[in-house]
Amino acid sequence: MTLEEIKVGIGDYAVSKAKGVITTYGLGSCVGITLYDPVTKAGGMLHALLPEAKYYGNRGNPAKYVDTGLELLLKDLAKLGAIKRRLEAKIFGGAHIFENVTSENLMIGKRNIETAKRELKRHKIKIVAEDTGGKGGRTISLNLETGKVKMRKVSNGKIFETTL
Repeated sequence: MTLEEIKVGIGDYAVSKAKGVITTYGLGSCVGITLYDPVTKAGGMLHALLPEAKYYGNRGNPAKYVDTGLELLLKDLAKLGAIKRRLEAKIFGGAHIFENVTSENLMIGKRNIETAKRELKRHKIKIVAEDTGGKGGRTISLNLETGKVKMRKVSNGKIFETTL
């Protein structure tokens, strides 16, 4: 039996309580954040491209940014009955894609990870698992029945799969 799949693109997010999975592909320097309430089995995923909306003039789609995208995710999970204090967060991505980049402002992956951790801490949401940094791309799928995240990572030409 295959599970229903909800796909999340870059600068996008999704929430659901239905059986199935929420998946995003191609996390490079982008950060993927999953939130899951184990009691209601409500879960969601954000695929954020950039760290902070204000740094980029609050332009465009709020889900494109870690900080404002997380706010959208939390709001929609609450509509599904999720309670913030029960949410479990998992973060992925934030790879250092470009070899020659040394400017702190251009290290988007690192800044995305830092912003994700800061914002989750500000909301008092516990990070229960993470796979961040490095140089490889990642694909993640959140199972809405269990809260587990299946991750597939490509690094140095090798494929690595795990469930967190």
